[in-house]
Amino acid sequence: MGGIKITVLASTQETGSYEMFHGAGAEGKGPGPHHHPWDESLLVTQGEVRVGVASEEIVATPGSFIHIPAGTPHWFTCSDGAEFITTTSAGNAAAMFTDFDQKVNWDSPDRDALVALAAQHQQIILG
Repeated sequence: MGGIKITVLASTQETGSYEMFHGAGAEGKGPGPHHHPWDESLLVTQGEVRVGVASEEIVATPGSFIHIPAGTPHWFTCSDGAEFITTTSAGNAAAMFTDFDQKVNWDSPDRDALVALAAQHQQIILG
């Protein structure tokens, strides 16, 4: 997904209340500013992830844990080889990531189609 390989580790269908993902990113890749109605937490396991949460910018290194409350605008960018574990609360991020993977041409994404697809999953892309 846009330079980030996301693997679903657990979906709400399996847990009943939260989801977990493994992410691995290439240099400079990551989602732009957005927000959604579920909490999101990142635990960096390798490399560096630059994370913007509201007006704060954080450089997260292995062992860093960042919690993003539901509805809070955020973004992140990976260093080469960055890896992280993400946990989301009662959201539908797994279904959204699956749709992104199947319906978006990441080599030449159609921004309007991406914004519309994200909105179907209650994620709002900003800017």
